[in-house]
Amino acid sequence: MNALRRILLTGIVALAGGALFTLLQLPIPWLLGPMAAVLVGSRLLKWPLTWPNRIRDAGIVIVGYTTGLSLTPSALAEIVRQLPSMLTMTLALLALCATIAFALSKLTGVDFPTMMTGSIPGGLSQMVTLAEEFPGVDLTVVTFLQVTRLMMIIFCVPLLLYSPLLGADHAVAGAGAAPAAGGEAWAALFPNIWIFAPLCVLCAWAGQRLKLPTAFMLGPMIGTAAVHLAGLNGPALPSALLDLSQFMIGAHVGLMLHPEKLERKVRTIAMSVASGAILIAGSFGFSSLLTRIHAVSPATALLSLAPGGMDQMGIMAHEVGADLSVVSGYQTFRILFIYVVVASVLKVIWRFHFRQMSQSGR
Repeated sequence: MNALRRILLTGIVALAGGALFTLLQLPIPWLLGPMAAVLVGSRLLKWPLTWPNRIRDAGIVIVGYTTGLSLTPSALAEIVRQLPSMLTMTLALLALCATIAFALSKLTGVDFPTMMTGSIPGGLSQMVTLAEEFPGVDLTVVTFLQVTRLMMIIFCVPLLLYSPLLGADHAVAGAGAAPAAGGEAWAALFPNIWIFAPLCVLCAWAGQRLKLPTAFMLGPMIGTAAVHLAGLNGPALPSALLDLSQFMIGAHVGLMLHPEKLERKVRTIAMSVASGAILIAGSFGFSSLLTRIHAVSPATALLSLAPGGMDQMGIMAHEVGADLSVVSGYQTFRILFIYVVVASVLKVIWRFHFRQMSQSGR
């Protein structure tokens, strides 16, 4: 019951944050509000907050389902057409990460493998898991770098999306199924939702068993897209359900930052913020280039290249009417490329590096 009370307290705090952000008409209120409220409650007020991973995973499954609905035949054709750009932009972003890691390593004295592992936007869980395989990498610094980047992306990208830099009108054609509202939207879920709901759960489980990156996002997305393309129409989710998914994810993200575990707080916080700011600026620059290469809106380009989580970028794409299929295509490609190619290369390089360090220490 103690654990249940802590979960309920976290839910109340997150709900208050979402309501406050909605009242203040801030962007993405049900993602940013719970995240900010839980962060303040857990770190500043020292409340015993907790949020089970299963609740977060359920929210990600909802986002995965909605993203799968956006993968129409025309959207898939557009993704295939943009594959060279996906590779080019991914390599450019990784080159920027390596440059940032090298510069901050020289300035702060933190070893380059730790800085590089902490800077790569390959998904928090994947990069932390990778860091755990090398005893020489500072896991606390890697985690803090990754979490700080993620939280800066979640806070700063909505401000950019709603700023004059990208224009007031974000809507684009082909953005996928729009969130619905009202009683008719709930009635429209049936009967097909009885097929898609267990399908998403099954695909999430299968994705986890297959060790897919962001399995609770990719699994339902792939399964939904396959059945949808086969001819069975998936119903658009009511806006309340999409808000609920943001609430589930936002509360979890708010609990991820643990500054009390840092040994050199000021230095680590400073380099984490600097790294995140440079990555955001670089992504914004790359997105401007992407809009000149392909006929995509500035919002779609920014969310496609922003080094954040695919679930959070999907939520933001829904909010601003960006092309969800393009955003998910770029984000999925980058995650898979980092997870399959970059992680394998880093394993070889870091093993050689730490072996050399060990031998020189003798």
